Amino acid sequence: EMPGDRTLRLQHGNRIEALCVLGTHISADVYGAAPAGAVSFGVKHTEGVSVEVACRGRAETGSAPGSGTRWPLDEGTVLKFSMSQASTEVNDNKARSWGAGVWNPHGGRVFFPNQGSGGLQVTVSFYAEGGQPINQAGVFLTGIGISLDVDADQDGVVEKNNPNKASWTWGPEGHGAILLVSCDKESPFTPASDCNNERVFSKEDLLDMSRMVLRTQGPQRLPQGYQIVLYIPVSDADKVGVFYVQNPFFGQRYVHVLGRRKLYHIVQYTGGAAELDFFVEGLRFPDDTFSGLVSIHVSLQETLVEGIPHAPIFTDTVVLRVAPWIMTPNTLAPVNVFVSSMKDNYLFIKEIKNLVNKAGCELKVCFGYINRGDRWVQDEIEFGYTHAPHKSFPVVLDSPRDGGLEQFPIKELLGPDFGYVSREPLFEAIASLDSFGNLEVSPPVTVAGKEYPLGRILIGSSFPTSAGRRMTRMVRDFLYAQQVQAPVELYSDWLSVGHVDEFVTFVPTFDKKQFRMLMASPAACYKLFREKQKEGQGEATMFKGKGTVGSFGYLGTDMKRVTINKILSNDILVQQNQYVQRCIDWNRDVLKKELGLTEEDIVDLPALFRLDKQGKAMPYFPNMVTMIVLAKDLGIPKPFGPVMGGECCLERQTRSLLEPLGLRCFFLEDVASYHGRLGEVRCGTNVQRRPFAFKWWHVTP
Repeated sequence: EMPGDRTLRLQHGNRIEALCVLGTHISADVYGAAPAGAVSFGVKHTEGVSVEVACRGRAETGSAPGSGTRWPLDEGTVLKFSMSQASTEVNDNKARSWGAGVWNPHGGRVFFPNQGSGGLQVTVSFYAEGGQPINQAGVFLTGIGISLDVDADQDGVVEKNNPNKASWTWGPEGHGAILLVSCDKESPFTPASDCNNERVFSKEDLLDMSRMVLRTQGPQRLPQGYQIVLYIPVSDADKVGVFYVQNPFFGQRYVHVLGRRKLYHIVQYTGGAAELDFFVEGLRFPDDTFSGLVSIHVSLQETLVEGIPHAPIFTDTVVLRVAPWIMTPNTLAPVNVFVSSMKDNYLFIKEIKNLVNKAGCELKVCFGYINRGDRWVQDEIEFGYTHAPHKSFPVVLDSPRDGGLEQFPIKELLGPDFGYVSREPLFEAIASLDSFGNLEVSPPVTVAGKEYPLGRILIGSSFPTSAGRRMTRMVRDFLYAQQVQAPVELYSDWLSVGHVDEFVTFVPTFDKKQFRMLMASPAACYKLFREKQKEGQGEATMFKGKGTVGSFGYLGTDMKRVTINKILSNDILVQQNQYVQRCIDWNRDVLKKELGLTEEDIVDLPALFRLDKQGKAMPYFPNMVTMIVLAKDLGIPKPFGPVMGGECCLERQTRSLLEPLGLRCFFLEDVASYHGRLGEVRCGTNVQRRPFAFKWWHVTP
């Protein structure tokens, strides 16, 4: 049976009235409506109605001929009617007599019209054994077209009655409408009060929303007792909002008709061929309790008698998927660089400004009054975007690091075209791993034939066996639920701060691979220092020009003059770095497997760590991996390594590894303002990048 088939109960001696929705069939049980003694029947119908007779087990296709054909009355014999054109008027239901002798036991809308009355009708005549007529049953039909439409073919335009509109499939051949979370208006997690249901939006606000059109076609008015209702399931009420453009002439009022406490909306039927415009917004991103799919239904309902509830006789459904939150890897072009301004980092800001100018993007400085004396930056928020065929805009994910009200300054800073989302864990203690330095995303990769065209998210976590810190479940669940950048969990708990970005980052390259993965490597550092020692440079000093090493905050002042010889002869440091290298190698193997990388795709940058009293690793000199990547320009923490011939050997080594790839290295003296507090350049800055050109709905998760 086709969807929208419904059953009508015929009554012998009566002619009932029915509404037939175009594209659907009405089935009528002839056998059940037959009077006693009837053995056969005939059918007559006016033009505009097509009628089939279906006997059990076989269908007599083709219209039932209007001539005197008679069919045997067998159990299971059914008439099917359908209409291909909408009626222009309702069949008037003045009761007319069919002849004096017919008794009508059923009050209600029943009529006995004269054979000659106009309108669309189907009449069934019942005959006895000898062929004499016993009685008739009839139906008066009004045809109406109803279609709820969305952009199911994902081209930015709402098409007419797409056969795929009630389902959603992934991939380049997929289909299904897409919804944006309009998080740039208000936080999707704070339910707006229900009284503001006539928020008057600007045209711009509507651009974020997805258009939905209710198309109707039919008589000037619906027959009495019928209504058209738009509704959503209770489970979707906190996930979707629907607005109706009430009056396009006076300042356009957008009336909130569905969502939150409003579960249904009775549509004003206008008659003729009409298109009613609705606009749909998402209220939240997918998460572990919400797959991202929402459905909206329109129903034609009838009530026979006043006071008795309406029953649906036809329903049309559309399904929309809320667009996910998508992270942007370092390989995408930078748009804005954000840095928070503190009284002690103006030199750093000057350096960053210089770098940003070279890279040709914008610097946005966030001042003290906004950042609450917090080096806002990497840990606090993560830039991403959301995207639908009709619109894309940047969205900031706020880490659970801070409390509720702190979000407003960020919102102010970002302005109206920025979305804003926060995941506040309800009960779990917030560990350092929840800061977003602990969240990275790889460039697009192909792993054993499976494509990840938007890359994969990297989450720092604790070792599978340990009860260590793990990113708050809520944030992890949120990231997994976005589906388009399948996360990889790494082990970052061996670090004091515990962030992924302390040992791995990605840089764009201009060859076939398009990127390299950079990893912090104690082994590479020891190898370099041993070579320099062999060359007779063992007495070269680190941390030149920094006065006491104490300005590094955590190295302690007992190491006034740090030389290559001292570092190489410090057995404890050697052992600690062997341990760190094992931790990094564990991640290296996971990354090679999960991102489909080979050794040629990885560049090892020299790094040294030392363990704190808790046995957690912290950088011994500024960690170059925590660089800021602005296309081919890299802002790298100045390592203050051993100087030879006027050049730091760590900088020289790094240049020799990266410059052949077409990258430019700028070493930033950010130490005083950031490194002493265990953060590197990346942590002092945050980059908003251009979104992927790739359409996420073409991903096959």
